[in-house]
Amino acid sequence: MSDNELRGVVDNVLRRAQRQGYVVPRDVRDELGRAGVAEERWKDVLELARESLHYRQGRYYSLQTLSPRLQEQQSQQQMVFHAVRELIRRQKAVRADSDRRQADRIDYIHPVKLQTEDNREFRVLTRDLSPTGLRLLGSRSLLGQKVRVHLAPASGKACTFLVRILWSCAVGDELFENGGSFLGMVES
Repeated sequence: MSDNELRGVVDNVLRRAQRQGYVVPRDVRDELGRAGVAEERWKDVLELARESLHYRQGRYYSLQTLSPRLQEQQSQQQMVFHAVRELIRRQKAVRADSDRRQADRIDYIHPVKLQTEDNREFRVLTRDLSPTGLRLLGSRSLLGQKVRVHLAPASGKACTFLVRILWSCAVGDELFENGGSFLGMVES
């Protein structure tokens, strides 16, 4: 049976989807059986009907029976998707043009212990790491300070680095990013 001959089955499946609100593969196989066509062709029927059906969570919904609310929701989701994709594309372009870093950085998000010059200890989060420095996320600005950062990776030897904090930026209520460069390692 050719695709043109399957058109009658497709029409029956679409009418059924409009009547029920959706169809599942079992319904498509039932319609094929009624038409005397091999049930294995159910995917061919759905391929021919793809312009009129919307797949979601195992069901094929008729596009003619989508409620105005659902149509609006899908429209909003599609607009958000395209807007966010455009923001990401622009951000990548800006980063590529304005990145002045001397060394490549990697995302390195791990909790670490930090000790200030006056021996106060804080728990902070590393954000990224490079051979020349790192970025930390914590509850205070550390601008201008020399700090000891204790990195204890899941595998491998723990290390303590002496770091000079070169910049600090408030990123939220009582949340700061601090960027520093490595001055050396400290004996553990």
